[in-house]
Amino acid sequence: MSLIVEVVRSGFVESTHQARMLTVDAAGRPVETRGAVHVPASPRSSMKPLQALGMLRSGLRLEDELLALACASHSGEPFHVDGVRKILAGAGLDESALQCPEDYPFDRAVTERGRVYMNCSGKHAAMLATCAANDWPLSTYLEPAHPLQRAIRETVEELTGERVAASGVDGCGAPLFFVSMLGVTKAFRAFPMSSEDAYERKIFDAMRTYPEWTSGTDRAEARLMRAVPGLMLKAGAEAFDAFVFEDGRAGTVKIEDGGTRARVPVTVAALRSLGLDAPELAELASGAVLGGGRPVGELRVR
Repeated sequence: MSLIVEVVRSGFVESTHQARMLTVDAAGRPVETRGAVHVPASPRSSMKPLQALGMLRSGLRLEDELLALACASHSGEPFHVDGVRKILAGAGLDESALQCPEDYPFDRAVTERGRVYMNCSGKHAAMLATCAANDWPLSTYLEPAHPLQRAIRETVEELTGERVAASGVDGCGAPLFFVSMLGVTKAFRAFPMSSEDAYERKIFDAMRTYPEWTSGTDRAEARLMRAVPGLMLKAGAEAFDAFVFEDGRAGTVKIEDGGTRARVPVTVAALRSLGLDAPELAELASGAVLGGGRPVGELRVR
C-alpha cells in the first residue's frame, strides 16, 4: 500500500498525494516498502551521481566541489555558474558548447537567462569535458548512441543490477533511463560501500562535503545533508528522491503525481524509518501550508 500525504489547512484535509517509498538497512535488507517499488520508475536527476560515475570511469578528472557540481541540479547561484565555466574552461571549451536548454536560474536574485544558468549545466559541462578527454564528438554528446551515453548506460545497468526498462529524454535533453526504485536504492548503496580510492567514494565524499554545490545554499536537499552528516541525497524532477547514509542505509521516494511539495516530508519519513533524524528536520517534515503569509497547516505523512 502506498503512503498518503495529507495537505491540512486550518484543520481541514484539502488535498492528498500518494507516495512510493523504499528503505533498506545497512546490510541492504528492506525496512519499509510502500507501493510498487519493483516497477520501472523515472528517477530523473536522482541518476546524476550514476552519470558522473560513468564519466569518471571514462576519463573525466574532477574533484571536490566541481565533482559535486557535475552531480547537481543547481540553483544558478554565482558560484554554481562560475564552477560550470571552470569545468568547461578546463576542457578548452566555453558555454557555447552546452546543449542544455536556456533557462532562468532557481536563484531569484539572478535575473539572467542562458544555458549556463540551467540547473543541469554542471552535468552537461562534465559530459563535454569527458568527451574532450577522449576526443569524442562534442556536437552529438546527447545522442544515445554516442560513446559517452553508452558508457553511462552500462554504468547504470551495472550499479542497479537491472537492464534499463526504457529510455527517453530528460528535461535537459540528456538520455533518461527508467529503472526500478529497488535498482536505484541498490545503486546508491554502492557509493559509500566502495573502497576509499574508488570513483564511487569520490562522488559520495564530494556530494556530502559540498551539499550546496549539489543543489543550492538554502535548498531542501542541502539542508537535509547538512542536518544529517554522512548523508548523500539527490533529488529528481517529478518528485523523486534517492539517498544513502555512510553505513549503507539507503532509500528512494517517488510522489505518484509528481507533486514536489510532498517529496521532502516523505523523504524525512524515510530517513526516520532508518533512525536518521535531527532537530533541523522538523520544519522540513511538516512542509509549509500558508494563509496570509503565515503557517495555517501542514503536510502529514500516513
